Amino acid sequence: MKIIGEFGREDIAKLYVASMRDGGNHVVEFVESLQPPIPRDRKWVLIVSSSFGCPMDCLMCDAGGKYYGKLEMDEILAQVDHMVLRRFPDGVIPSEKFKIQFARMGEPSFNPNVLDALSAIAGRYHAPGLMACVSTIAPEGSGGFFERLAGVKRSLYPGGRFQLQFSIHTTDDEKRDWLLPGRKWGLERIARFGDDFYDEGDRKITLNFALTRGLPVNPGVIAAHFDPDRFAVKLTPLNPTAKAMKNGLSSALDPLEPSAGAELAKAFNTLGFETILSIGELEENKIGSNCGQFVSMIDNREIKVNGCYETAKYRLA
Repeated sequence: MKIIGEFGREDIAKLYVASMRDGGNHVVEFVESLQPPIPRDRKWVLIVSSSFGCPMDCLMCDAGGKYYGKLEMDEILAQVDHMVLRRFPDGVIPSEKFKIQFARMGEPSFNPNVLDALSAIAGRYHAPGLMACVSTIAPEGSGGFFERLAGVKRSLYPGGRFQLQFSIHTTDDEKRDWLLPGRKWGLERIARFGDDFYDEGDRKITLNFALTRGLPVNPGVIAAHFDPDRFAVKLTPLNPTAKAMKNGLSSALDPLEPSAGAELAKAFNTLGFETILSIGELEENKIGSNCGQFVSMIDNREIKVNGCYETAKYRLA
């Protein structure tokens, strides 16, 4: 792995762009982030990629539409090692909450090497606060991955050390299919799987909504399918990715005026759902750590890097 780009701030987020193999298409990005004013020794989050690009073509994600293959287990681990060892060379991580999240480039359930990486990470560092997270849209045909994931969770990440997050975004089935093209599990199947996946003492399974203008979120629909004892709700703004802007998508939740989100959160709370209103630092959009996909195009062995507001070029060696 060769780092070919590094962006951001030590006190908020750092984003890395890396070449994994010979050839301009084998490039990934990964991120480490904080949640000011919480210090790193209390919470530190690493977000890693699982594929080169993504075969899905979600309308708000810059990673989708171009796909160049799965990362090997060692390529996944190399991302984590780079972020860990530059700060903690001895592999001793003092963070009370040390979260490794598969949520950057790629749909994790398409890559079985994610499961092997999760197994390796469990014993790779001295990290009492380790928690793993997989974020997914649950594509059709991924059932075998999730069955194996349940086994990894139960054997290596019990007692609340694992978080599973499903990207829902809207409760309107037709608009969800438009936003997230491709065959995927519906709400009923996600709920059924979650009921089987959840064990006493686990973290609740998260239903994530990036609130978008024109895409309704009806708490009653969620309550009709999901048990609030097993599922929680997360509400976030839609990040200002290049693809979202191209497709005319804008956030229904203004980070500077979160009252709309608060009202929706209250409606979910009334139905018994633990609800997280998650609004990150606005600076993260400029850094590119919070705007979907930083590597937007590879052409003639140049990487054009889109940080939402500005563009820079990095040439592969």
